[in-house]
Amino acid sequence: MLKSLHIGRYVGDPNDLRVLAEFLHAIGFEAVDGEDGKSAILSAPLALLSLNSLAKEYPDEVRERLKDVNRMLVIEVTNPDEVFEIAEKRKFRLLADVSTSTALETPERTFSLELPGEIVLTIHGRPEEVGASIEGQLNAAGKRFAIVVSRFNSFITERLLQGALDGLRRAGAENDDIALVRVPGSFEIPSAARTLAETKKYDAIICIGCLLRGDTPHYDVIVNEVTRGIGQSAQETGVPHAFGVLTCETLEQAIDRAGLKMGNKGLEAALAAVEMANLKTAISHQPSAFRKTGSRSKVTGGSRGKAIPGSKKRNRRS
Repeated sequence: MLKSLHIGRYVGDPNDLRVLAEFLHAIGFEAVDGEDGKSAILSAPLALLSLNSLAKEYPDEVRERLKDVNRMLVIEVTNPDEVFEIAEKRKFRLLADVSTSTALETPERTFSLELPGEIVLTIHGRPEEVGASIEGQLNAAGKRFAIVVSRFNSFITERLLQGALDGLRRAGAENDDIALVRVPGSFEIPSAARTLAETKKYDAIICIGCLLRGDTPHYDVIVNEVTRGIGQSAQETGVPHAFGVLTCETLEQAIDRAGLKMGNKGLEAALAAVEMANLKTAISHQPSAFRKTGSRSKVTGGSRGKAIPGSKKRNRRS
C-alpha cells in the first residue's frame, strides 16, 4: 500500500536550484539527504496530493503557466505573511495575491510567486489560532525606571542614553520617574542594576554600555560576564532589565547603532523596558487557575492573626 509521496521538479540552471533550495529551507523545509549541487531532496511535515481546475479567479498569466503541471507547486503554511516577506527579500516576482475573508477573525491569504526555473509557487494558509495573547503596552505613565550607563566609551554611551531618555519621554514617563546611575564601565553595570532592582522602587532597569573588541581576549570575558550578570539580576529579582549594551567589533559599528544607520539601541532598550514593565503588570492581573474555596490558607506552626517573625510590609514606592 501507499508509503510516501514524492513529487520531482527539474531545474536546468544549477544556480536556480541553489536559490530554490535556500528559499524552501527558509520557509521550513528540511533536507532529507545532503545536497550536492545537482539535487535537493526536501521534506515537509505533511504531504497532500491536490487535484484542481483552473479557477476563473486566477489571473490569465497564472492560468497559462499552471496548464503545465510541472511548473506548479502548492504549499500550505501557518503564516503566509512571513513567507511573503521572505520572498520579497529575495525579489521573487509576485503573480497574484488574494485574501479570502472568512467568518474567522484572521482571513486566509493566497498568493503565487514566480520562482527560478519557471516554477510557479502558490502559498496559502491562515495563522494558527491560539488563545488571546498578553502584551505589554508602550505606556510609561505612572511607571518608574532606572538607567545604568557606563562612562567608558562615553562618546557612544551618551548617545545611547539620549536615545533611551527620548524613548521613555515619548512613551509618557515623567522626568521625576527616571533615575540615572553612572558606573565606570560595562563590567559594573550588573552590580548596580541588581542593587537598584532589589530596592523594588523601579518597574524596569535599562542597562547601557559599549564594548569594543580589542587585541586580547579581554573583550570576550567582559561580554560574557556583563550579559550573564544582567540576565541573572533580572531573573532573580523579578524586575525587567533591558539590554542596551553594545558589543561591537569596531567603533564604526557602534556609531551606526548609536543613532545612525542601525538606529539607536538605547531607544530600543527603553521601549523594551516600558513594554516589559507593563507586561509584568498584565500577567500579574491574570485570574488564577485555581478556584477559591473560601477557606483560609494555614501556615504550619503559625497562629491566625499573627505576623510571621521578621516580616515587614514594604512600601513599593518608598
